[in-house]
Amino acid sequence: MAGDGTRCTHGGHARGVPGDPVHPGPVLSSTFHLGAPADPTPADFYGRADNPTWRALEAAIGELDGGECVVFASGMAAIAAVLRIAARDGALVLPSDGYYLARALAHDELGPMGVEVRETVTAAPLPPLDGVALLLLETPSNPGLDVADIAAAAATAHAAGALLAVDNTTATPLGQRPLELGADLVIASDTKALAGHGDVVLGHVSTRDPALLARLREARSRGGAVPGPMEAWLAHRGLATLDLRLARQAQNAAALVPVLRAHPAVADVRWPGDPHDPAHAVASRQMRRWNGVLRFTLASEAAVGQFLAASRLVGSATSFGGPRSTADRRQRWGDDVAAGLLRFSAGCEDTEDLVADVRAALDAIR
Repeated sequence: MAGDGTRCTHGGHARGVPGDPVHPGPVLSSTFHLGAPADPTPADFYGRADNPTWRALEAAIGELDGGECVVFASGMAAIAAVLRIAARDGALVLPSDGYYLARALAHDELGPMGVEVRETVTAAPLPPLDGVALLLLETPSNPGLDVADIAAAAATAHAAGALLAVDNTTATPLGQRPLELGADLVIASDTKALAGHGDVVLGHVSTRDPALLARLREARSRGGAVPGPMEAWLAHRGLATLDLRLARQAQNAAALVPVLRAHPAVADVRWPGDPHDPAHAVASRQMRRWNGVLRFTLASEAAVGQFLAASRLVGSATSFGGPRSTADRRQRWGDDVAAGLLRFSAGCEDTEDLVADVRAALDAIR
């Protein structure tokens, strides 16, 4: 297998001939020529069903995930498709400490239709899975950065007749390959690190199961949660630098952790790449490399405001995985966390500059 950088830069691109564009532009068409009425229907006949730009990105992501990929209009569209498909067959189990909108979708939309929704804590032993059709894990979790053992969860789920889906947004396909660890589905919000520049909303699901793949494509077309060709093209462009961005972001996170741990204004620092982190042992077994997302807690909402106001490099934003460092006070979105908990996304700044800026901003808290 080629290395991460090679697969990121070359994935989904056919070898060109003289005169071909190196990065072909998006196919911006909603309709395609069909030929004579008796001719076979081509792969591309209508923009809601398929698009060559989607397929190029899907080929690249699928190679990284180790399966076949279906791209969606957003990460939530990808999660929604998986939950709705599985809900036909039984109960759903979701992380109680994972992304809040996934739980809201399950409880508020699927629950009233008779779907049983259960919850479990990411780092806790799994509950009984009797009657369960799908177990969804988010590992590392968002925003807590706890870690679940994917291989063990896959064995437990399959023994109970359930599917295992893993939200891999935080880890990225370079950091973790859940399909190789036994998962049936891997989901991600490509809005985050994969596209990586804060200019795209996109998601995907990958699987090795041909039947699940067909159901996902059907769900995308029927539900209409299709990505725009321009968004898919931008994500494919951004994917080329994922290997480089992830390396710098992880380097910056590793440099920030000891500074945060030593500062009196900071508590409860979590980053799975830290050897002292309680999730490190499990994370080390299943993650190929680290990323730049960490968390820590300041004393109050006011302290968060002082920190952000004093920083020159850290922006206040709710996404993560971009080239510029950002911090997000998660309680503002309804997460059941302390008022001062920050999910911090280390960007691609020079390490010395970022560390100095964060240290100075922490010193400014009164």
